[in-house]
Amino acid sequence: MTQKSGTQFNCFSPPVMIASLVIEMSLALYTIWRYKMSNLSRLVVLSLVALATFQFCEYRVCTGYGLSAEQWSRLGYVAITTLPPLGLHALHIIAGKSQRKTVVISYATMVGFIGYFLTYSAAFIGYKCTGNYVIFQIGAGPAIAYGLYYYGWLFTAIVLGIKWARSTLKKAGETIRQNQMTEALVIGYLVFLVPTAISNTVSPATRSGIPSIMCGFAVLYAVILTLYILPRGGKLRRVSCKV
Repeated sequence: MTQKSGTQFNCFSPPVMIASLVIEMSLALYTIWRYKMSNLSRLVVLSLVALATFQFCEYRVCTGYGLSAEQWSRLGYVAITTLPPLGLHALHIIAGKSQRKTVVISYATMVGFIGYFLTYSAAFIGYKCTGNYVIFQIGAGPAIAYGLYYYGWLFTAIVLGIKWARSTLKKAGETIRQNQMTEALVIGYLVFLVPTAISNTVSPATRSGIPSIMCGFAVLYAVILTLYILPRGGKLRRVSCKV
């Protein structure tokens, strides 16, 4: 079933979905094994699990096992809905800022959309599994509102990240490390957005697949979180070897 209005996620072929799932879950398990569970490491693990969950749900929509395609779609949307508030929260911790109202509001809007996707029976008006991607469709009005929610919090984090990084640029010591981590998180967001903007400029027809393009680069965001940010901000576990 297809409709004219909707949101499309194009994460390439099923093997790529599985590969992304394995990478993201491996990074989550590595984080749990390697780092003590601080506020930052918890947020990173939750973000990685959310990314992997979406990949798993998308794959299940294609295979048809377990839940219905509509139920997998709902779970997938719930997973990715958590990402903007988790990233904004992580940014505040990295930059050493207090938990401001912005973080609370972002979580409140997240809960609202999660409730909508879980409880509203007509949240999804169509879905289709093709050879290379899955199409999820929601109504035109909800799609606009969800886009404002998603991009709104992403751009809020980018603006705050750039502002805070610039304000600490000339300072030394601990602040330099925070600056590097803040910049890295901003770059993590840009790996979602820049390729999308380039694609839309070169080929306007790709605008209908904006979330699809972003999804394809999610694994790069996962790598930045785990292999660049956490080594600079996470507390290592003590690993002892007995002979």
